Amino acid sequence: MYREKKISVVIPCFNEEEGIALVIPSLPDSVDEVIIVDNNSTDRTAEVAKRLGARVVFEKKKGYGAAYKAGLPAVTGDITVTMDGDGTYAVEQVEECIDHLLDNDLDFVSASRFPLRDKKAMNFSNKVGNWVLTVGTLALFAHAIKDSQSGMWIYKSRIYPKLNLESDGMPLSEEIKIAAIRHPEIRFDEYNVNYHPRIGEVKLNKWKDGFENLLYLVKLRFRPVKK
Repeated sequence: MYREKKISVVIPCFNEEEGIALVIPSLPDSVDEVIIVDNNSTDRTAEVAKRLGARVVFEKKKGYGAAYKAGLPAVTGDITVTMDGDGTYAVEQVEECIDHLLDNDLDFVSASRFPLRDKKAMNFSNKVGNWVLTVGTLALFAHAIKDSQSGMWIYKSRIYPKLNLESDGMPLSEEIKIAAIRHPEIRFDEYNVNYHPRIGEVKLNKWKDGFENLLYLVKLRFRPVKK
């Protein structure tokens, strides 16, 4: 419990046994529930997660979004925190982000990696790709956002059904933020956090995923807002 709220952490994983072996023990003691979504891993991800006390949800359908759509509804906590299983996101700032959510009476906080505190944590091409997608978000939705692709979100679990998420792939990251921003009953903000070099093998296909994300932004722009 943290500030009388039950805290759930959801981490989608595909072959992240090395990363989660470090991420799960690094989570603050206030975290009540850790849900690992095993997205067809061929390594010991599920075994390591269970040994460290996490609840494992299996999702056979491959994809970042598919994994999250299996894990997020399984949450039992009052506040949901998400992050990747590769050690890049700021486990050390989970409580700080929750404070920002609660102190400002917000519903959804996106943990912004920009401006980067550690310039070496992200390579140049990824920085450019994130900039393009973030500028695209501003151009299409007229909402200034510093990091449209962040994978660390902190939100009140009760709002999840209002987000109506659809993407099974990487675009879910931008979709969830845009859904929160556009919903009249959801108060959204960003909070700057640390970003660390990843642990383990890079699985992102930056050009394919980047182009898919850009096309999905256009699709979202002309999709009716669901309430």
